[in-house]
Amino acid sequence: MAGLSAAAVLAKNGYKVTVFEKNEQTGGRARIWQQHGFTFDMGPSWYWMPEVFDNFFNTFGKKTSDYYQLIRLNPSYKVFFKDQEVPIPATTSAVLDLFEQMEPGSKAKISKFIEKAGIKYHTAMQHYIEKPSHSITEFMDWKILTSFIKLDLFSSIKKEIAQTTNHPYIKQILEFPILFLGSTPDTTPALYSMMNYVDSELGTWYPDGGMHKIIQAMEQVAREQGVTIHLNEEVEKVDVKDNRIHQLMTTKGSYTFEGVICTADYHHFEQSVLPASHRTYDEAYWNKQMLSPSVLLFYIGLNKKLPNMEHHNLFFDADFNQHIGAIYDQPRWPEDPLFYACVPSKTDATVAPEGMENLFVLIPIANNLEQNDALIENYFQQIAHRIQERSGVDIREHIVVKRSYSVKEFKQDYHAYKGNAYGLANTLMQTAVFKPKMKPKKVKNLLFAGQLTVPGPGMPPSIISGMMAAKELIKENA
Repeated sequence: MAGLSAAAVLAKNGYKVTVFEKNEQTGGRARIWQQHGFTFDMGPSWYWMPEVFDNFFNTFGKKTSDYYQLIRLNPSYKVFFKDQEVPIPATTSAVLDLFEQMEPGSKAKISKFIEKAGIKYHTAMQHYIEKPSHSITEFMDWKILTSFIKLDLFSSIKKEIAQTTNHPYIKQILEFPILFLGSTPDTTPALYSMMNYVDSELGTWYPDGGMHKIIQAMEQVAREQGVTIHLNEEVEKVDVKDNRIHQLMTTKGSYTFEGVICTADYHHFEQSVLPASHRTYDEAYWNKQMLSPSVLLFYIGLNKKLPNMEHHNLFFDADFNQHIGAIYDQPRWPEDPLFYACVPSKTDATVAPEGMENLFVLIPIANNLEQNDALIENYFQQIAHRIQERSGVDIREHIVVKRSYSVKEFKQDYHAYKGNAYGLANTLMQTAVFKPKMKPKKVKNLLFAGQLTVPGPGMPPSIISGMMAAKELIKENA
């Protein structure tokens, strides 16, 4: 997404742009896999922060509705605890009423929490998220400096949530985005409670036809600006002279360009493609970075519908802290994992044959774990049993399509550092100027964009990252 957004912005500004894509489709992790009438989105499945997508298309005089129709999900998602099932409604007022039922007297505090989260969100979007963070001086503005206090950068989200509610299930619901932000609740700045505002106030959406509709739209926009896209062509080496990239060598040829934006895995490009003499960071630096989790994914096509499940489902019927510990404290395969199950066929009839169900399952895991078929099958058996407990359907008896995807595949397909799924963890010391730099020190005509640099992981930040990198390259060539 960062690559497509960067390419489209550059081309709109008169540059001749070529995109090199290692794999057979554009979109990076947001690829699709199709089998026996099922269409699986292989990566992102949550559509949050819709205004970022709107802003991208508006840049080209378009609207998201020119390419795909958005459906607001209601309930936004469903949470399965050991002894309770909690559908999360689509409006803040309904969420507050639900939490008041679960914990009488909590409504006022949680309302203030979400209101404060909204202030953080709008402050971050207005003053911070579009800063390339080359230097701390970018933030030396009185308005920006005075807004720091609103962001709660020096407190943890765990502490803020603990001050808001005593109910263990509400705490887990409010903390759930942290699993996907890539750090523990006690190391994630309270700034990121803004995701709770995104969740309840801005809503959870779905592009009719699947998440890959976004990629098709972005690719169409890029091509309309004149971008050339080379699929199945990986950049393997670059020639650097006078601190400038003069030539790219790919699996199919060599090319000369005036400037390069890398939206492949930052670590891979820097450590394996750039000459050692022109790297900003060494392997020791990268090894110290705190990464977001990897994941174990299952793509499952069923010849039977799944009752009692929504489009998005969180299975929090296991020990939350134990699973977090298996990711960060003592990295290992979790014994009794939490997991997320997406059933997009609940909303979209095009992703599965009639009468059938499209099931996508995600288990967050530590990075760089060794995997084997027996281990992965054991996890499939676990999640199948727990889905059967809630839906009454033994999915093992109704499988038409089944595929797993984990650390090994993330490394093979994306050169993902240590097989990570989401990029860097959003800790305080990996925010803004503390992230790997968009602009490297030793190569003048190279910029990085995507989930391992600013502003961070996720679809909206990746789109913003690509657009920022393009604007920076345009500035340098002005």
